[in-house]
Amino acid sequence: MLHLRMITPADRTEAVVAAVESTVGTTHLVVLPGAARDPRGDLVLCDVAREAGDELLHELRQLGIHKDGSIAVENIDLSMSERADAADQEAPGEPADAVIWEQLAESTHEESTLTITYAALMIIATMIAACGVVLDNAVLIVGAMAVGPEFGPLAGVCTGVVQRAPRLAARSLAALLIGFAAAIIATTVFSLVMDALGLFSQGRLDNPRPNTSFIWQPDPFSFVVALLAGVAGTLSLTSAKAGTLVGVAISVTTVPAAANAAVALSYKEYAQMWGSALQLLLNLGGIMLAGVLTLYAWKLLWRTQRGRWKRVLPRR
Repeated sequence: MLHLRMITPADRTEAVVAAVESTVGTTHLVVLPGAARDPRGDLVLCDVAREAGDELLHELRQLGIHKDGSIAVENIDLSMSERADAADQEAPGEPADAVIWEQLAESTHEESTLTITYAALMIIATMIAACGVVLDNAVLIVGAMAVGPEFGPLAGVCTGVVQRAPRLAARSLAALLIGFAAAIIATTVFSLVMDALGLFSQGRLDNPRPNTSFIWQPDPFSFVVALLAGVAGTLSLTSAKAGTLVGVAISVTTVPAAANAAVALSYKEYAQMWGSALQLLLNLGGIMLAGVLTLYAWKLLWRTQRGRWKRVLPRR
């Protein structure tokens, strides 16, 4: 379940309470008149089943509570209450299938902002992958995939497109492109330094690499895997099952492709560089296409189900 804490202007508290009481799956409603000081207003608390959370948040936004007051949402890890269990049963659907669009937009906003930490992780992951491609070491490749933070901006682009939030989409796309550009430039320099130290060599890059040669040799499976990973990653975000993202990260070759392109560029191996660039674009495009289609399908599904629930379930 979700816990909502709202600061409401006094003249809209009754409307907020009515919205909470009319939403199936709510319980533990508490109203503290005049308790809030900044901004001034009433404090309203309630718990709501995750399946009904998006509908309630939508109604609260229509009342303008997010502009003149405050809406805070927290996940409840443990709720020992028979009334909470009953409310959860009343709400149609399953919590794992529910999409809280406001929460999704907020989480992708945080993950898709171009920060020093994001750029550093992208550069470090690409450098690790560069060592992996030169040494033909699959373990380093998998490790670099897990370190890479690129799925956050990818999810931000998808969410921005579906939610018609151009600022979110543009900011996420900028973080994605600048992050990869910085990583490729830094890794090219890194490759030249490693070559000067005698740790990298063009011979290593040109030698048969059975474990990592697929990185710069894209094929139809590259796009198919990217599509599947995009669906899995999007479902992971919408259902708050973040553990799945690790599997998504190590199933696509975005960071390794960028690393191979950088190393190939440092040795002027343009065939490998362009092959790696194509692999990178196929993976990024496939993930974004799958993410957008998955979110649209999820939105349509929940809109259809919500219409059925309103016709079948009585309002409390």
